[in-house]
Amino acid sequence: MAQKYYAVRKGRQPGIYRTWPETQKQVSGYPQAQYKSFTSEKDAQDFMAGKASPTRPAHSHSKSISNQAPVNATITVYTDGGSRNTGNVAGQHVHQDDKAAWAYRIEMPDQLVTDSAGEWGATNNRMEIMAFLRALEQLQQLGQTKTGILFVLDSQYVLNAVTKGWLAGWKRRGWKRSNGPLVNAELWREVDRLLPAFTALNYRWTKGHATNQGNVFVDHLLNQTMDQMHAGQPAQASTGAKISPQPTKTNVPQPTMSNPTPTKSNQSATVRSTPAKKKPVDPEQVARSVAAIKKMLRDN
Repeated sequence: MAQKYYAVRKGRQPGIYRTWPETQKQVSGYPQAQYKSFTSEKDAQDFMAGKASPTRPAHSHSKSISNQAPVNATITVYTDGGSRNTGNVAGQHVHQDDKAAWAYRIEMPDQLVTDSAGEWGATNNRMEIMAFLRALEQLQQLGQTKTGILFVLDSQYVLNAVTKGWLAGWKRRGWKRSNGPLVNAELWREVDRLLPAFTALNYRWTKGHATNQGNVFVDHLLNQTMDQMHAGQPAQASTGAKISPQPTKTNVPQPTMSNPTPTKSNQSATVRSTPAKKKPVDPEQVARSVAAIKKMLRDN
């Protein structure tokens, strides 16, 4: 498993941490927190010093910056996918034992819906498509196809396919590219089947693993899913979307590894708090206390 370094440049206690739960304590709910995950301690130190980092953190993306006008949407959806190509050189395919995962976060006015799952030997692009596809499916199940929806992604590949006509071109050619086979064609066919049902979809690109809290959430959620994957065992499967009350935008909860023991299915993306157990009442102690109070009243 790749080493992880969490650099907190602005938070309750700035510094470099080795686990997400430690990092979460420093940034969750902290106004304008600045933090980022890395696979190299040097890159984390450079980030703390305000220097540009040449190494990509956690999982890789190919992005370009775009500026878009504000969108008035009732629902905001964040999706992300990633893979850990351990030991591969540039240009090689992923190995069958490489971890990969996807995650989404759907913010509705009165509730929050999240989900994630893993897959062995999948590419980063496949996971990006899966996150987008599973979010579309969940929105359809929630009956939100006619609502104004803003998708926020850090994948130019998915955005370009949907917004620049790539999808339509692949479909015309029988789900092939102009210069060869289309990878993950079965996923793109499902995306194409679902999109016409939605009447008010908007899209926005965001820089991955930076300051957008929704994007940071899904990034950590899919990394949590990969952390729970172990060689020789089935990939972390989704147990179904988790629906919970919508938190305030200024205090976005982050995924937490509250139970480090691997389970057969992916755990909820939302932070779970366990209520403190009440200590059983001792009748004899209560009786002694009452007697002592009565004696004090008599003496006075």
